Amino acid sequence: MAKARSRTTTRKVKDRWKAKNWYNILAPPSFDNVTVADTLADGPDNLINRITGVSLADLTNDFRKSHIVLYFQVKSVEENNAHTQFIGHTLTSDYLRRLIRRRRSKIEGVYDITTRDGAQIRVKPFAATDKRIQNSQKKIVRESMKKTINEQATKSTLSEFVNIIIDGKLGSELYKNCKNLYPVKRIEIYKTEVITQPTIKIEDKPKKKKEETEKVEDKKEEKPTKKKEEKKTGEIIEIPEEPKEKLVEEEKPPEKKEKTKEEKPKKKEEKIESEKTVKKTKKPTTKKTTNKNITKIKTLVKKKKAAKKEK
Repeated sequence: MAKARSRTTTRKVKDRWKAKNWYNILAPPSFDNVTVADTLADGPDNLINRITGVSLADLTNDFRKSHIVLYFQVKSVEENNAHTQFIGHTLTSDYLRRLIRRRRSKIEGVYDITTRDGAQIRVKPFAATDKRIQNSQKKIVRESMKKTINEQATKSTLSEFVNIIIDGKLGSELYKNCKNLYPVKRIEIYKTEVITQPTIKIEDKPKKKKEETEKVEDKKEEKPTKKKEEKKTGEIIEIPEEPKEKLVEEEKPPEKKEKTKEEKPKKKEEKIESEKTVKKTKKPTTKKTTNKNITKIKTLVKKKKAAKKEK
C-alpha cells in the first residue's frame, strides 16, 4: 500500500520551471526604454517590486562609465514587458579606493533634497584632498556642496537631475565652487537614493514656448516686408528715377575737378624734389680730375714698355 501511495504523489508533483515565463525588463523612458535584463516568473504579480542593477556601460556602450551602477524597480507589467522606475545609483568600491590614499582627507555628506516635480532624493557626495585638513575646513566644504545641490535640484525634475549626476556635470560644479575655499582634488556623487517618486506632473513647456516665439518672429519678419514693398511702390509713382541720377551727375564733377587741381601741384613739387636729390648725389666732374686720370694711364704704359725692353 505504501508503494502505491508514493507513486500517486510523484505523479501529482508538477514541474515549476515549465509553468514560468520569460519577461523583458525595460529601463524608464529617461533611458530610452532599453532592455536591461530577462527574468523568469510564475506571473506578472511576482515581478512587481523586483530590483535589478545594471552598469551604465551596458546601456550607453561607453566603457569609461562602467564604474556607475544603476538600480531599477519594476512598477508595472504589460504582456511580456516589465516597466521600471529609477531608485538610485552607486559607484563601485574599486573606483572609490583609487581616490582614497594615506595622508589624505575624505569629506562625505548626506543631503535630502526635493526636486521641482516633488520627488525626494538622498544625495551623498564625496570629496578628496591632497593633504589632511581640519574639521572646520571640512565643514565649510560641506556647506558649499549642500548649497549647490539644493540650487540645482530646485531648477530640474527627477529625470533631469539624475542625468546631470550621471554625466558628471554636478560634480564639476561642486568642484568649481569648493576650489575657491580649499584646493580639493576631486568631487563626485558616489550614491543616490530615491525616497519618494515624483508627485507633480510637469509638461515640457519650454519647447512650446520656443515654437511660439519662432512663430511670432516669422510674423514680425513678414509684416515689414509688405510695408517696404508698399513704400517702394509709392516712391516709384511719385518721384521718377531720372531726376535723381541727373542730380548725382551734376554734383560729382566739381568734386573731381577740385581733386585734380589739388593733385597737380603736388606732382610738380615731387618732381622738383626728385631732381634736387639727383643733383646732390651726382659728383661734379672737373678738368683737374680728368687730367690726373690721363697722367696715371700714361705712366702705366711707359712702365710696361720699359719692362719688355729689359727682357
